[in-house]
Amino acid sequence: MATNARPPVVDAETWQRELDALRVREKAATRELDAIAAQRRRLPMVELPEYTLEGEEGPVRLADVFDGKSQLIVYNHMWFPDQEWQCPGCTGFTSQYTRLEFLEPYDARFVIVTQGPIEAALAYKKRVGNKMTWYSTANSPFGADVGAPPGGGFAVNVFLRDGDTVYRTWHTNGRGTEQLSHTFALIDLLPYGRQEEWQDSPDGWPQEPTYSRWTGSEDIARRYGPTA
Repeated sequence: MATNARPPVVDAETWQRELDALRVREKAATRELDAIAAQRRRLPMVELPEYTLEGEEGPVRLADVFDGKSQLIVYNHMWFPDQEWQCPGCTGFTSQYTRLEFLEPYDARFVIVTQGPIEAALAYKKRVGNKMTWYSTANSPFGADVGAPPGGGFAVNVFLRDGDTVYRTWHTNGRGTEQLSHTFALIDLLPYGRQEEWQDSPDGWPQEPTYSRWTGSEDIARRYGPTA
């Protein structure tokens, strides 16, 4: 990346003073996120009817998607019928999750559910080298009922199971999903940030249209797919 834009150069004492001032805001944000998480733990929940999804081994009840766990995170992956390459944002987002075993001590699981037919969904999973477990809601109203209808966007939902009864405890979409990603957290640490037009950056900083630097689905397939 070629640019002449640079942060101002100062002495170490001035730099430390500016960093300390920023740290006050960073710590306040951390405490606010803790408070938000505390409120999230106090949310009520709603009981769901029974749903049957399609998995790699055939039909499966939603209660069984938990695989014996009591808590479940679902990423509702966008799906475009008859398209070779699905949403690059969803593809890139879920490609991050290659090691999910750390959830096991928390009695939790994290899976993908998409509106695509299961055969097409599993073929796409293989094509892009995705490591998560995929399910299809193509023949179920489940996706539409949790904010991810056919032709709709992506979403994240969290569920709690008590025996065969499943409750919906949390939902988000749009930029609400960023907290589940390490990529933006790392990029936002960089001096130039995401380099997208909407961001508040100093004059002269490199900025391009939103999404222009995101990795495309075909690029992800080349990096992580079966021919990588």
